[in-house]
Amino acid sequence: MRILSAGDEFVGTDLLQAAVRAELAGTGVDPEFRELSLPWPIEPFGPVAEVNEASGTEEQVIEALDGAEVAVTQMAPFTGKVFEAAPNLKLVSVCRGGPVNVDLAAATEAGVAVTFAPGRNAAAAAEFAVGLLLAAMRRISTSSAELLAGTWRGDYYAYPNAGVELEGTTVGLVGYGAIGARVAKVLLAFGAKVLVADPYADRAAVEAAGAELVELDELMRRSFAVSLHARLTEETRNLIDAEKLALLPHGAVLVNSARGGLLDYSPLPEMLRSGRLGAVALDVYDVEPPPADWALRDAPNVIATPHLAGASKQTADRAAAIVAAEVGRYVRGEALANVANPDVLTR
Repeated sequence: MRILSAGDEFVGTDLLQAAVRAELAGTGVDPEFRELSLPWPIEPFGPVAEVNEASGTEEQVIEALDGAEVAVTQMAPFTGKVFEAAPNLKLVSVCRGGPVNVDLAAATEAGVAVTFAPGRNAAAAAEFAVGLLLAAMRRISTSSAELLAGTWRGDYYAYPNAGVELEGTTVGLVGYGAIGARVAKVLLAFGAKVLVADPYADRAAVEAAGAELVELDELMRRSFAVSLHARLTEETRNLIDAEKLALLPHGAVLVNSARGGLLDYSPLPEMLRSGRLGAVALDVYDVEPPPADWALRDAPNVIATPHLAGASKQTADRAAAIVAAEVGRYVRGEALANVANPDVLTR
């Protein structure tokens, strides 16, 4: 069986191949690998033709496929043009939480099943979000940067400038999927009171975990800290805008390690300068990387990291294992676990 392993600098080609070989051991199928190495994350992803967040070109993928029946990847663009040029292709297994690098309509038309890897980075992203929250509430990152720059900020110990503990603080989580639920669990262990806003969350499950399910406006009014964990859709784009930010208590903390498009960034600089927002911790942006004249560069109490929330070695290992497991199911004739275009199964 010919398989394209289109890896990158995070989930590498070798890692994908090793996982697939391990999964197919004992099946009698000897994979013949075609290889494509992509430059992400050294080079940022971006749109390719009609798909979003891809790395590499359509021409590279078409050449690398060369009659492959299966493809495993994280970032390679699978567009209508690619599917049209790859008549032997039957399965594309994407090791991401959503296959945004695949044209699902074109895949379905071509009879290609597309799978994805939900939860592969849930632990890493949840830990990172809590880390950002702690860093912002206790001034860990800003005070460290100032000390290394030669400034000893003893005034941070003065009562008006002192940080705020998680214990006893109300934290609002916008989104309660695999990551949001993990964040809630950790915050509750710290002794925080956790509010959740998610129209798709199961109330009984939220309450059983020890959190409270509320409407978004109520969450914004009651939460001293808010962390975003929703998926980016047309429904959630700019979900947290100036109107929603104005509902927050004075001096509140905002964390976004989910998707840049969830948040309207334009009100943040002035809200930080006025003290209306106490701190902002960001791992994702409306434009990545932020431009040189990015307004938040000069705003106070900003923590900014370069889209690292999911970047753990375990995430890469887990992602490769998940896509390999789908290849194993395909080879054995079993039902695929996470199909993004289920209509293809009836074709």
